[in-house]
Amino acid sequence: MASQASNVRRAAVSALRAWAKGHVYMDSLIERQAAKNGLSKQDRALLQAIVSAVLRNRRLLDHWIAKLRKGKLDHETRDILRVGIAQLLILGIADHAAVNETVNCGKVSVRGLINAVLRQCIARREQLIDELDGLSPELKFSHPDWLWKRWKKSYGANKATQLLEWNNQAAKTYCRVNLLHKDAAATVAAYQKATPVESIEGFYELEGPPPSEWMKHGLVYIQDPATRHCVELMAPKPGECVLDACAAPGGKATMIASMMNNEGEILCTDSNEKRLPRLDENLTNLGIKIATVETHDWTEPAPEAWHSKFDAILLDVPCSNTGVMRRRLDARWRLQPENIAALGDIQRSILTNALPCLKQDGRIVYSTCSIDAEENHDLVTHFIASHPEWKVTGEHQALPYRDDTDGAYAACITRDTPSS
Repeated sequence: MASQASNVRRAAVSALRAWAKGHVYMDSLIERQAAKNGLSKQDRALLQAIVSAVLRNRRLLDHWIAKLRKGKLDHETRDILRVGIAQLLILGIADHAAVNETVNCGKVSVRGLINAVLRQCIARREQLIDELDGLSPELKFSHPDWLWKRWKKSYGANKATQLLEWNNQAAKTYCRVNLLHKDAAATVAAYQKATPVESIEGFYELEGPPPSEWMKHGLVYIQDPATRHCVELMAPKPGECVLDACAAPGGKATMIASMMNNEGEILCTDSNEKRLPRLDENLTNLGIKIATVETHDWTEPAPEAWHSKFDAILLDVPCSNTGVMRRRLDARWRLQPENIAALGDIQRSILTNALPCLKQDGRIVYSTCSIDAEENHDLVTHFIASHPEWKVTGEHQALPYRDDTDGAYAACITRDTPSS
């Protein structure tokens, strides 16, 4: 029977193989493998660490493999070597555990090869690490060439390098205090492992996960401070009728409800019916009493009943996720240049279909978790140019290397009604 330790490495290889074949998101695969192998909380954390290290450093690991092994490798053996070398050179796991347990993941016919490569990695460890500073940024920090070139053109080499380095660091855990819960602010403020985020009221950086009772009783919502910009631009008021058009899983909707003091009406929609139960659960857990949930695909026209209904609309549209690649480790490998252009068509369609739903003096906030102007400022600017009856009244772009948060964009749009 395989040891629990080897189960973790096998689970990591299985998750990586399934991911490479295009199966769901990596977080789901990790959960599936942890459950399938009956992993303890500690071993589940190790599985997460190994898989994250491989995805975050995939290109660098292949560079090291090429230095240690000449010739072709089948896909499974390559993933096993990635898992082994990630433990040795990135995670600092003890040599004997990393080697022995990883070798056992391979078929009998390739175990000798895997063992030899990992032993050579140990022998050349200092040299491989010393060579890191001489590598190009896109190789050192494992990003596709096209993404590096794109950001270098947009931000310059120095800032683009900072962005790549940011994406390769472990993401911090932040929470927003649920002000609708009377004890939340005092409870979180008194917690020794919670540090207030400077100049951002209500947000805390957490050391480790939050206490389970906080989540059970809806004291906090886990979200990055960058998520607040679109809601602050919207500035929802108590008693208003608000639409959160792409609402799941509910972080921004619950923030809107808090700013409205749970007074008024919020319609939360999402195109994916399977995401609605979690949205509903989060709204209920945080004590949101003014929200209703419906399915709607905003690439299609809105029902007539929604026309001229809303004081404010939030469009947190599908995007490239280039502002949150620190958290979504597989996004950099899934995304292709043509995807951004295709997303632009979807984003413009959603914006076009939402406009009729706004009251005459209402406001609409367009939002992404992207740092690419093609999805953000440029898209909004071009949209306004073709819709001269509208204007931009506020805009914000959060950049990770500058703001120490996720990347995010928001623009507030209102009718450009001539003064009488």
